[in-house]
Amino acid sequence: MSDEKKDVNSQQENVGKKGINKKLIIAFAGMGAVIVGLVIALILVATSGKKDVDSSASKAESSSAVASETDDTSEEDSVADESEDEPDADEEESKDDKKEKGFIISYSGDNSWQDGDKVMTGMEIGIENNSDEALKEWTLELEIDQLKSCDGWNGNFKVKGNKLTVTNVDYNGEIAKGGSTSIGCNIGTGTKLNVKSAKLNGVECTVKKGKVSQNNNNNNNNQNNDKKTTEKDVKKLLKRTSKAKQGDDWLHTDGSKILDKDGKEVWLTGVNWFGYNTGTNTFDGLWNSELVSSVEAIADHGFNLIRVPMSAELINQWSEGEYPKANYNNAYNEELNSMNSLEIFDYFLKLAEENGLKVMPDIHSAETNASGHTVNLWYTDKVNVKDYYHALEWLADRYKDNDTIVAFDLKNEPHGKPNEGDAAAIWNDSKDANNWKYVAETAASKVLAKNPNVLIMVEGIEIYPKNIKKNGDYSSTNSDDYYFNWWGGNLRGVKDYPIDLGKYQDKLVYSPHDYGPTVYQQPWFEGDYTYKSLMKDCWKDNWFYIQEQDIAPLLIGEWGGFMTEPNLTWMTYMRKLIKDNHVNHTYWCFNANSGDTGGLVKDDFVTWDEEKYDFVKEVLWQEGGKFVGLDHAIPLGDNGITLKKAKGL
Repeated sequence: MSDEKKDVNSQQENVGKKGINKKLIIAFAGMGAVIVGLVIALILVATSGKKDVDSSASKAESSSAVASETDDTSEEDSVADESEDEPDADEEESKDDKKEKGFIISYSGDNSWQDGDKVMTGMEIGIENNSDEALKEWTLELEIDQLKSCDGWNGNFKVKGNKLTVTNVDYNGEIAKGGSTSIGCNIGTGTKLNVKSAKLNGVECTVKKGKVSQNNNNNNNNQNNDKKTTEKDVKKLLKRTSKAKQGDDWLHTDGSKILDKDGKEVWLTGVNWFGYNTGTNTFDGLWNSELVSSVEAIADHGFNLIRVPMSAELINQWSEGEYPKANYNNAYNEELNSMNSLEIFDYFLKLAEENGLKVMPDIHSAETNASGHTVNLWYTDKVNVKDYYHALEWLADRYKDNDTIVAFDLKNEPHGKPNEGDAAAIWNDSKDANNWKYVAETAASKVLAKNPNVLIMVEGIEIYPKNIKKNGDYSSTNSDDYYFNWWGGNLRGVKDYPIDLGKYQDKLVYSPHDYGPTVYQQPWFEGDYTYKSLMKDCWKDNWFYIQEQDIAPLLIGEWGGFMTEPNLTWMTYMRKLIKDNHVNHTYWCFNANSGDTGGLVKDDFVTWDEEKYDFVKEVLWQEGGKFVGLDHAIPLGDNGITLKKAKGL
């Protein structure tokens, strides 16, 4: 949310009296002008250092043991005041944007890759409503050069010739006056992505390439002007429950098992809930639902861990005392209106703890962007590798005394193809900038230096050389020289170059991702595939050997999809693998707005998809008809038990 500046308007009242000499009047006027000038100067000096209180809410993940940060000093306000007479180009552009009327369509494509004759691009599209009325539903028509294909989310996408038509889904059909929403897709074109024109509900739109307008349908901006009352309320809301016991829930590994402090084997059976990575700056879905009841529902349904996709950019903004506005329904989540976005994150952690849930932050993308996951690596031109490391360090340090956060997923789905060279993630014994093995070890060491108690999740990459001796530097650009798997799902490199965490080796967990044919028609789905063929053609050599050979535990960080064929057969086989081997996992996902998988809840983010839930329920940790949590003191939801009471696997 952009900061609001208060203009100081000084009004002069010139009171004239009959009989006063003109010269005296001129003199008095001159003196008055000098005095007014001095007053304005004093006001400018005073306000240039003024603290700007951003009480916009954002998602709350968090340890109430950590005091909320209250130093919201904004250097930008000071600079803006001092340069008010001579605004720079960016400020002029910002002012022009605010004045622009009608519908604004913004788009970006930060990552592209070749797929046969198509240039694939991870595209994010923002729809900004600067018209005089709110929209109740919308249809967006884009004319795109050499359009070939499109798979998207947060909308219904249809390709015909060079025209892409997108209609709203239930949860984002209404765009308030002055509000915006964002959608995304993986789009295939015959040339570099170029949007030639756009219409929204038949009206010509202004098209801008660059920064994308994010979800914002709140007109009130969640402001609360009574700072003293806000601080008192927030402090009370963030206070950790007296039932919590700090430090007794840390986990460690032994071979392929994850154990608690007493050596009891545990089973992490969780779910993904995204939004902190997309620009919503809290969990997606809170535009229709309540945070409190949503967290309770996840616990009551037996998931004992929530994987939370986040952006490094957002975390670093928090570390600098900047709190981007969280977008949610103010009326449904009134208590969040008193909080800034970091405090909301803290509040979420408090709620998780109260319900016996554990949390695993996941650096899902470098930049805050709904399509950020399509970027190959953990850094971009905007967020460099030091920024990536800093985000992990800061988060680990801030929550080092809160065992609600039991693990860190270092980076979601590093990937890249042979023809992408240094822009593709590799795995070898080098110190190359794109060597994920080296970067993961470095990142893990920084996290563990701040908190040596957390588990470290290391995902795979996309490609691995078939002949590591001849092509260990990934110099070949021939696809035939490589094994391919899902983004983040290729862990063949562990066999040749295992992750080394030194004295913290018992904190390492490998975390592949795996999906079905509705996400992408991989070669191993051809013909009448079976459980055995999937194990032979994909799972075993890419990652299952790690658990089978007792090298380290596995946690499948993402798996899931629609309850229809051709996806259901694959999902049934994946569930069998998880169940038979007690593989740790976090299901993708809770969100209804996952375009290629759907979610555990329907579009209102309140009603559960009972068919899908019953399917997943079979691989949630249960004993005697009760769900087993990972907290020793607080039971999991209304139908769960504590880890202390559990027998263990």
